[in-house]
Amino acid sequence: MADQPKTVTDILAFVEDRDIRFVRLWFTDILGQLKSFSINSAELGDAFEGGMGFDGSSITGFNAIEESDMIAMPDPSTFAVLPWRPEDKGVARIFCDVQTPNREPYEGDPRHVLRRALKRAEDMGFDTFNVGPELEYFYFRNARPEDGVPEILDEGGYFDLTTLDAGSDVRRETVLALEQLGIHVEYTHHEVGPSQHEIDMRYADALKMADDCMTYRITVKEYAMKYGWHATFMPKPLFGENGSGMHTHQSLFKNGENAFFDADDQYYLSDVGKAFIAGQLKHAREISSVFAQWVNSYKRLVPGYEAPVNLAYSSRNRSASIRIPMYSASPKAKRLEARFPDPACNPYLAFAAMLMAGLDGIQRKLDPGDPLDKDLYSLSPEELKGVPTVPGSLDGALAALERDHEFLLKGDVFTKDVIDEWISYKRAKEIDPIRLRPTPLEMQMYYDI
Repeated sequence: MADQPKTVTDILAFVEDRDIRFVRLWFTDILGQLKSFSINSAELGDAFEGGMGFDGSSITGFNAIEESDMIAMPDPSTFAVLPWRPEDKGVARIFCDVQTPNREPYEGDPRHVLRRALKRAEDMGFDTFNVGPELEYFYFRNARPEDGVPEILDEGGYFDLTTLDAGSDVRRETVLALEQLGIHVEYTHHEVGPSQHEIDMRYADALKMADDCMTYRITVKEYAMKYGWHATFMPKPLFGENGSGMHTHQSLFKNGENAFFDADDQYYLSDVGKAFIAGQLKHAREISSVFAQWVNSYKRLVPGYEAPVNLAYSSRNRSASIRIPMYSASPKAKRLEARFPDPACNPYLAFAAMLMAGLDGIQRKLDPGDPLDKDLYSLSPEELKGVPTVPGSLDGALAALERDHEFLLKGDVFTKDVIDEWISYKRAKEIDPIRLRPTPLEMQMYYDI
């Protein structure tokens, strides 16, 4: 894995030595869309000292035009050279924290929201929140299909290693690029659906991992485009096939020790870990619009396609919303796996919301009850009575968030303004446009009435 300089002095020397010509400053809008502008590398020293100004009024979820001045402040720990750009007169990138003109963190910056969530965990005595997400995605032959049906590249299935897996070479190049960007890759394989793939990054602290998720998504897309293909993290692009999830492994450390581990428990899971699970299950409906943020997300969250619908936990089976992996009894490896997020979320806000839900469970000493170690998809409605489910739509998820979000406001992590902006934007710009327009399927079903 390539070593990248991490201090301002080292970065400036590296840029001069390698003749890096451009530096892209990266940040995200409220939806998790990567934003970027490029500066001459000769301006990088000034950028580190005072940041670079930009117009925030054109960024989704940022301030209105009368309060539009923003500053992108580069974080030197995130410097990396982009491997898909030419080596001669090369291009680097660096993530930025967004600030107001008075040099205060901008409360609507998703990176700042996650920083505040991590500060709240620290105030409760926890050193580190480790996250290991598994982002699934599809390769398609066409970028924007005219008939609305994307063209798959293969009929491969889970872990297939045959000529059916047309994505082996592009996955290989993508992994090598991720490693050059300082991202440790553990696994790569074909997923369950046709033309569906997964590259698993090694766990890291939540802020680095959110940055890595943003880097991962654009890297996957860049190398797909190199082959003339289109990569999508859309949660449910194919009818009748599995959607793409972002199963997210989580653990909290205190004084350097895993706070989720208990050697005397049947599942090696501590009371802290159980309370964390209870908090995430209790608040899953309220934060659903954050970890599954699109109308399309709820076409994935349906029974029968390995997507978790029932808000229960299990020590083994993957039909539960939260799973306790039992691969290892190692204290450092004890973690929980939340299976409801999808890879099209804003990772900064998703990790922050999931952490806040878990911390609320710890603070209130919530009890998740006994694990449901059964195939939840096979249980009858009577057997599932009393087991809550994820919302059935984005509209329902937003309504749940609107009713109860006090736990997200603790420690000024999420602000009321950010939550209100999230709800109003999603309803006005996504739910209503889809709700008000007839779809091709509706025309097929109802045109002859």
